[in-house]
Amino acid sequence: MPLSQTPESRSPMMNARIEQSEARVIKAIFPSITNHHNTLFGGEALAWMDETAFIAATRFCRKPLVTVSSDRIDFNKAIPAGSLAEIIARVIYVGNTSLKVEVNIFVEDMYRDHREHAIRGVFTFVAVDDDRQPTQVWTQES
Repeated sequence: MPLSQTPESRSPMMNARIEQSEARVIKAIFPSITNHHNTLFGGEALAWMDETAFIAATRFCRKPLVTVSSDRIDFNKAIPAGSLAEIIARVIYVGNTSLKVEVNIFVEDMYRDHREHAIRGVFTFVAVDDDRQPTQVWTQES
């Protein structure tokens, strides 16, 4: 399938699987995970993003996966201590042996209704077999 997959170009079964595999995690930003600016340490955000992307990818294909790359990570807004972060991961592309997962982090004020997009990135995973060789990531029976 081409890299510019749209819901219309995918099978209804694949679209349903993508919907069901979305992963959401909410974290509290405590001082122990912040940097000298009292904002979330970037490495911590990256680890959360990779983990949440892995969860979504695994829920999609139910096969062993390895992270092979992370595309550009855009840190658009600092996430201050004392706030909440919601990490949302969703499969956006399915290839033969690989899939891509978009991850967005939203920062939310703990004490008022205010939520903003903070970080975005895309992670690529490859499905592997028992010998750690690439294997098909999706079949209609998956």
